[in-house]
Amino acid sequence: MSKKTTLSMIVKVNKKVAEADGIVRLELVDPHGRELPPFTAGSHIDVQVAPDTIRQYSLSNAPWDNKRYQLGVLREPESRGGSTAVHDALNEGDLLQISAPRNHFELRPAAKKSLLLAGGIGITPIYSMAQQLDRDGQEFEFHYAAKSRGCMAFLDELEDGSFNDKCHFYLSDEPDTGRIDMAALAKNVEPDTHLYVCGPERFTDSALKTFKDAGWPVDHLHTEYFVAEDIDTSADGSFKVRIASTGEEFDIPADETIANVLIDNDIDLLTSCEQGICGTCLTKVLEGTPEHRDRYLDDDEHAANDQMTVCCSRSKSPLLVLDL
Repeated sequence: MSKKTTLSMIVKVNKKVAEADGIVRLELVDPHGRELPPFTAGSHIDVQVAPDTIRQYSLSNAPWDNKRYQLGVLREPESRGGSTAVHDALNEGDLLQISAPRNHFELRPAAKKSLLLAGGIGITPIYSMAQQLDRDGQEFEFHYAAKSRGCMAFLDELEDGSFNDKCHFYLSDEPDTGRIDMAALAKNVEPDTHLYVCGPERFTDSALKTFKDAGWPVDHLHTEYFVAEDIDTSADGSFKVRIASTGEEFDIPADETIANVLIDNDIDLLTSCEQGICGTCLTKVLEGTPEHRDRYLDDDEHAANDQMTVCCSRSKSPLLVLDL
């Protein structure tokens, strides 16, 4: 049985240009010139980049610019097929199937100040956030780290834009620019500041740890992952899942996910990333103890054990009862 996904729209690749070293900029538009569904800063879309390949990409353009969706896509050295397809097989004029925008990385309107940290391709949602904050007249700082100027997407717009005085750039090949001093940023900001960080795993995890260690409230720290954690599955075992509405029970083998088993048995369930990073398959747990393997829920939500991402997480108990 084919899996149900969130893909619901057809768009045209209006532009595909080399944005920076290893990064292409895509501009997606409605084939008939209509406005696209609105989005908020920090949103992403699912994109079917190949027949069996769906990837999530952040929207980098200004949220009020809803005649297009702009993406920045890095060619990943260890690509699982997504970035390679975008860079090598996608052409201007091609039609793509995508989802409507979703946002799990939203700006908090009550924040007194916003601290934006971008590492490498993590600039994509952060750039959209900066444009929104600037338009709203909100206080913010923008810190952007990369290997070199040639690797920086949207650099011309940032240097020449209306908020260039808020931008700080850090380049690995230009030692004079220094490194982002996470500890200093965590120590020297006003109360009610919110942190938004996106980039490679090591960059993001380092920032979050530094700010947590400095005593920042967890609900003031915001990030979004697009790569799943490496998890040792060698000790995985089987368990059962019961559907609360019908009482049906299904065996989940050690080498299968809950989502795959349920979809194969005609249970209505949406999936997207299949890595536990997008939240599409988030499901309430009524009984049992999940073994969380996602990067979507935070530590407190994991500890509550009342919901789980069924695309990748498993069970610590012999039976899980799901609110389906």
